[in-house]
Amino acid sequence: MPLLYVTDLAYPARGRRYGDEDVLLTSRLREEFPLALCHPLDAQALLPAFDAVIVRNSGPVLHHQEAYDAFRAHALATGARVYNPLTGRADMAGKQYLLDLTRSGHPVIPTVDDPADLHLLPQVAEYAVKPRQGADSIGLAFTADPAAHLADLAGLAGRGAAPGSLLIQPRIDFVHEVSFYFVDDAFQYALYAPDPARRWDLEPYDPSPADLDFARTFIGWNTLSHGIQRVDACRAPSGELLLVELEDLNPYLSLELLPEPVRDAFVNALVGSLRSFLG
Repeated sequence: MPLLYVTDLAYPARGRRYGDEDVLLTSRLREEFPLALCHPLDAQALLPAFDAVIVRNSGPVLHHQEAYDAFRAHALATGARVYNPLTGRADMAGKQYLLDLTRSGHPVIPTVDDPADLHLLPQVAEYAVKPRQGADSIGLAFTADPAAHLADLAGLAGRGAAPGSLLIQPRIDFVHEVSFYFVDDAFQYALYAPDPARRWDLEPYDPSPADLDFARTFIGWNTLSHGIQRVDACRAPSGELLLVELEDLNPYLSLELLPEPVRDAFVNALVGSLRSFLG
């Protein structure tokens, strides 16, 4: 079955090499499937010629929001097979999930979208403010007084002042960030950034059973039957993990950092998942 592999090989991702990763991954996938690569702006037009689409390192959707919305609507209307499936409840659907998980008591960085709700957050010296539809730290700002005025917050984040358009979180001096990578509901590997100031200087991480239970909580919550997911977390000074992001659209995989046996196992798991997804 021919696959359309959506990627932006030239996207200048900070600390990541999208093109290198997708060249590596497609070189392995083409051993199992006929496939062609395309830019996200061309995906909708090319979709009818392929049995399925796999969306990978295509950059933040907000850079081509109109084209992505049209692609998504067309795929849903025609029943086109898209991997990851378009039923994801996390980043694929925006940042509402951070609010929902906060309200349901999950271990997530506490998040509100209204300065009037600041009393629901821990009292800290500084708050992180970011667009609800943001990605890749675009529009992220820090302020000591997020309740001052919604319009001021919107100006800091480079967005409009529509109510609910911004998310507010306490700024946490975390110990490190760690990412857990899954294919379907199967854990594959973990990487972490020992230096909080260097997000993409990653090293292999050996998760504890408690760490994996934490990550699997969010994989289960997202209910995707197939797909690649990355659970990003930070370790608070008190030792517990808190969710930063659940990436279920096009998570970068840092495959170049993996030992060959781990990379091979990941590719094999992806091939198996795709075959199951395609039926």
